[in-house]
Amino acid sequence: MFSKIRPLIRATDGLTLSQVCAITGLEGSSIQNWVKRGFVSRPEQKKYRERQLARILLISSLRDCMPLDRIGALMGMVNGDANDTDDDIISEEQMYDYLCAVIGRTENLPPDGIGQIVAEITSDYTPLRENAASVLRQALTVMALAYIAGGYKREADSLFDSMKENL
Repeated sequence: MFSKIRPLIRATDGLTLSQVCAITGLEGSSIQNWVKRGFVSRPEQKKYRERQLARILLISSLRDCMPLDRIGALMGMVNGDANDTDDDIISEEQMYDYLCAVIGRTENLPPDGIGQIVAEITSDYTPLRENAASVLRQALTVMALAYIAGGYKREADSLFDSMKENL
């Protein structure tokens, strides 16, 4: 989870774009595009901090299964403007940890059971304003379902490619 990455970011006072790319496996141009489109806040002195890396990891986790604009809209429903922390209902780091925890418990689970797991995992969340817990739980459920669907899509694509090779 994110706590394993946090010491590296703090020790280096942020990560360069090339370090973020090495950690995430993403192209620098993708990350810069996300910053330009407002999905990720701008780096400070060319360094990406915890909040930015967590948001990049969240977007990266969902991009194979959801359109980028929808991911941005979903992140906006939870934490508003990427450049403004005043409208956040949860830190990106905590949201990433929650998503990882939900995904870790959803193997072989029917889709209607994911909401229950989300509720259990977020039971320690203290809402910062009215309706925040509901918004967070709905967003995490959407993210988990999309992530799982993306896994099925990757598996189907792999099987399809294998079939093509064997013909």
